[in-house]
Amino acid sequence: TLLHARGKTTAAQHVAARHLDHTFEKLVASSLPLVAASPLLDALRASPEPLALPDLARRLPLRLHRRGPLHFLRLFPRVFDLRPPLPLSLSLTAPAASLLAVASSPDAAARTLHRLLAMSTSRSVPLRAVFRVWRELALPDDFEDSVVAQHPHLFRLAPNPAEPRTHVLHLVADPAKEEFTPAVDKKRPEKYAFRLQFPPGFRLAKEYRKKVKEWQLLPYVGPYEVVDQKVGASKRVSKMARRKMEKRAVGIAHEFLSLTVEKMVEVEKFSQFRKWFGIDVNVRDVFLDHPGIFYLSAKGKRHTVFLREAYDRGKLVEPNDVSEARRKLVELMLLRRHGLGNANSNANMSSSANADAKESDDDLQELELY
Repeated sequence: TLLHARGKTTAAQHVAARHLDHTFEKLVASSLPLVAASPLLDALRASPEPLALPDLARRLPLRLHRRGPLHFLRLFPRVFDLRPPLPLSLSLTAPAASLLAVASSPDAAARTLHRLLAMSTSRSVPLRAVFRVWRELALPDDFEDSVVAQHPHLFRLAPNPAEPRTHVLHLVADPAKEEFTPAVDKKRPEKYAFRLQFPPGFRLAKEYRKKVKEWQLLPYVGPYEVVDQKVGASKRVSKMARRKMEKRAVGIAHEFLSLTVEKMVEVEKFSQFRKWFGIDVNVRDVFLDHPGIFYLSAKGKRHTVFLREAYDRGKLVEPNDVSEARRKLVELMLLRRHGLGNANSNANMSSSANADAKESDDDLQELELY
């Protein structure tokens, strides 16, 4: 690492040793039910008619809860509408459907994709990688048709020669006409490259402050600037060159998070772009080694990274329509059955509200559908 040398530790030990920020930890915990249910919500949105539970179970690996998918659905009657007769059918409630329908316009989505591809050293990325982050980027769920196909002057899809039956999304726009200003430049503090917001209780030793200051003053290549790919490809790289490479990786990660709706993304999803962005350092270490810029949470058996400067006391500094819709959907799920009495009783859904309060987020499981 560049800011401080650590001993020989495993990745798990490195993550466990980070300084916890409970504001972000609570934010991650509140979103776990929505994360678990996202693929199921997508399937329901795509269907014009209610889906029968047996058919849905055949289509999706419904591993939503340790007590079974039906128990999970009963927990959230404000989002899922279960209807008799047997076999039960499932649809979205009107409020949930309305919130899920909020998305960026095709033009706004095209601008986001344009910036994403402009950060790639080859001005291209695998289509499957974009599919993994379409929610985070607020792309329409049919972005391949509504955005890519409708902007042939910007994008081109081509078969991936390295992986059969997959595609690569290419940027065909003229680089000379691009004038992208990285988000970090809009809020850049005087003299320094990045704005720093250390977590509460984080102690800055004198030596650490000195290293941070030196690192801040290092020159580096911005996320939209052309880089020499031969530098990163060489195994013998000077210490200064390695530090500049890490600083560029920080800049790319900062810009990527700035493009997302909620200024956060799972580390594993971002890692899919590492090679295409020309990042030759461990991205998880980048997030952990710069706690004044990023916060990495390991809650929910996944690593989620946040852009610190985008949040103030657990809320987005600059919310947007999509982020507000998702926040309201999270609130609907957090309410669970409270205040509804015996919700879904006509579908034989009797359950106690007291039992609901005892549910643990550890009981939730991610629905793996990518």
